[in-house]
Amino acid sequence: MKKYLITAVLLLVIHTSFSQVAGNINYLNNVYYPDNNIDFKFRNNEEIIFEVKGLSNIKADSYVAIFNVTQTGKTSEEANQLLKNRIEAIQEYIKTKTNASIYIDMISFVPVYDYIIEKKIFSKNTYNEIPKGFELQKNIHIKYTNPEMLNEIINICSKSEIYDLVKVDYFINDLEKKKRELTEKALTIIKTKLGNYQEIIGVDFIDYKKKMIEGFTVKYPREMYKKFQAYSNTSLKFKRTRRNEVKKATKLYYQPIVEKEFDFVINSSYIEPVIQLMYQIKIKVAPKTEEKKRIERNPETKYILITPKGDLKNLALIK
Repeated sequence: MKKYLITAVLLLVIHTSFSQVAGNINYLNNVYYPDNNIDFKFRNNEEIIFEVKGLSNIKADSYVAIFNVTQTGKTSEEANQLLKNRIEAIQEYIKTKTNASIYIDMISFVPVYDYIIEKKIFSKNTYNEIPKGFELQKNIHIKYTNPEMLNEIINICSKSEIYDLVKVDYFINDLEKKKRELTEKALTIIKTKLGNYQEIIGVDFIDYKKKMIEGFTVKYPREMYKKFQAYSNTSLKFKRTRRNEVKKATKLYYQPIVEKEFDFVINSSYIEPVIQLMYQIKIKVAPKTEEKKRIERNPETKYILITPKGDLKNLALIK
């Protein structure tokens, strides 16, 4: 009896010594982190651009978990009553919580059809579509403030055979306050940059034309989950054989915005998924033309156009 030695090899070996701290995402081939960073641009390139990027990692004040539930019944009354019984247990549980609320969102209520076979002796069978019952679908919106409560909610829902957690949304109560905090800190830093440049280079920006652009970008946790697969494979060569491969599990992990490109970060240490608020300000300065300077120094200067007919017309110049 012949014996074959099958050697397991990793799909991707990054180093000869694999660090446990790195995690299983290193099994991926060419791990890529998309550029989700904030980056507002001027339409045209000018001479000097000063910019500041700020990031604030914000813990959510409240959450809304959405569960989908579908119920079928032979009649509309039966489908509605069965679904009502399943949802009531969840509603009663939420009533006992002071920092939670529930909303039932009606999605669809449609008839369901099936086929019956009409057998014929001298011809092919015929499939006739007939009403089978009704399908009722609703979404359950549950708002809560303690993230640990989600485990309890899932347990209650599973007892009513509700397993489809569609998504979890994150909310901030004082988003405008967080924006002001980012803006004030960014303005302080960019003023320092402008002052340092003028002091080091020895230039005065009074005679420069200036433009400014700013803006915010918000990233929520459900936007920042990435997929990956981690497994080992065999080096055995297959020739003219049929292979039945096991389905590999697809996993998710939370990948927030990387902080390396920011001038400052507010709340850089966190353990749970957070809302990431980004702010960017850019100031573009460029020397004014000599004509522009002359007009500003002598605002009373007038320009006159002589027409082909010899008429004189004053020109209004745009400053």
